This record gives sequence, structure tokens and C-alpha cells, in this order.
Amino acid sequence: MSTVSLRDAKAGLSTLVDSVMKGEFVTITRHGKPVAAIVPVEAAEAAKKVLRRPERSLVNFLRSIPVADLEVDRNRTSSRDIDL
Repeated sequence: MSTVSLRDAKAGLSTLVDSVMKGEFVTITRHGKPVAAIVPVEAAEAAKKVLRRPERSLVNFLRSIPVADLEVDRNRTSSRDIDL
């Protein structure tokens, strides 16, 4: 994994893209601190899948509980969002 400054990344973007196409990860720094990364498309897609999580709410949890053994009629209408 290589690290380059933002100025150098701007000047040599095509070279960095060539490196990334070979599987290398490139970290871009601004004022010496890492702020961005250039990664292969496959790595970016894998990261998106990990970061994409379904919305968790109490209503969704309660709807997931099996009630086959209980004699309860479920209200299947959609819930509403409220501001607390």
C-alpha cells in the first residue's frame, strides 16, 4: 500500500490508477493525515456490501417474531415515523 499527498495524487492520477488496477491500495493524505483511498473496484463493492445494513427498528423486530403458536391477530398496516 502506498501513500501520496493530495498534490502528488493530482499530478500523477493516471499512474495511481495503473497501480490500483494491479491490485494496490493507495492512501491520499492532506497535511500529512490520511483522508482518502483509491482501491480496486472489487474492494469498493465488497466494502459497500458490508456497510449497507438493513434499517433496524422496533417495528421490524416485532414483525419478525413468529406468532404461529399464539392466538393473536396482528395489525399488518404500516407503521408511521414520529419525531420524539
